[in-house]
Amino acid sequence: MTGPDGDRKVRAATWFEELRDRLVAAFETIEAEGSGADPAGRFERTPWRREGGGGGVMALLHGRVLEKAGVNVSTVEGTFSEEFRRRIPGAAEDPRFWASGISVVVHPRSPLVPAAHMNTRMIVTTRAWFGGGADMTPVFADEDDTRAFHAALEAACAGHPSADYPRFKQGCDEYFYLPHRGEARGVGGIFFDELDSGNWESDFAFVRDVGEAFLDVYPRLIRRHMHAPWSDEQRRAQLVKRGRYVEFNLLYDRGTLFGLKTGGNPEAILMSLPPEVAWP
Repeated sequence: MTGPDGDRKVRAATWFEELRDRLVAAFETIEAEGSGADPAGRFERTPWRREGGGGGVMALLHGRVLEKAGVNVSTVEGTFSEEFRRRIPGAAEDPRFWASGISVVVHPRSPLVPAAHMNTRMIVTTRAWFGGGADMTPVFADEDDTRAFHAALEAACAGHPSADYPRFKQGCDEYFYLPHRGEARGVGGIFFDELDSGNWESDFAFVRDVGEAFLDVYPRLIRRHMHAPWSDEQRRAQLVKRGRYVEFNLLYDRGTLFGLKTGGNPEAILMSLPPEVAWP
């Protein structure tokens, strides 16, 4: 990769890896602060290669505070299939692509700690753009948690000409919605796609601030509730709520479809699914 576009690809991929390492460290610190007879969880990193170009590293933790946490990074390139290229901006003219990104999903053990998701990515076809967002899925919504989470994401948008918090918030509400249930997946956050303002540096700065905001606010929310006692009934409600999470990711999530259609690692793509689920 040479030239301005190549430099941008390197910078974006490097940022996603740096953010991954910082999130892994933050979650392992929380695990060390947990209580109980079980040992603190540690991330296991599993590299994988994609046939056709690129690959990634899946980092997965099963712990006493975080029942399942995944922080995955991938950088892949190749050619879109005939069927899929019509759905991707700029791919109809030339089916070659490059994509790099980070995906974070946390399913806490306590039903009082909200589950959360964050991903950001850069995609290059004959066009180049950023996408991603962050959202939170509590079992029992806490107004203070919701307010803090949204405030952090709003602050990440502030000062960036390409970031429109009200529009990104509405985009999240519309995207993370289960039509067959008539309900939202969680309490929202932000969601954006095809972000290309014409100023790559500005767009990239915003994407970095989204990662920084998540890294700051979500560990604080985990610590608010991780030591509070919970009941069997609350655990059952958590498992049912996780069922909604599964339904969304398998039926509607664009990232799941993109990963599977471009030859990604199925284990890494389906990392977002919770370890234990129940349906009433």
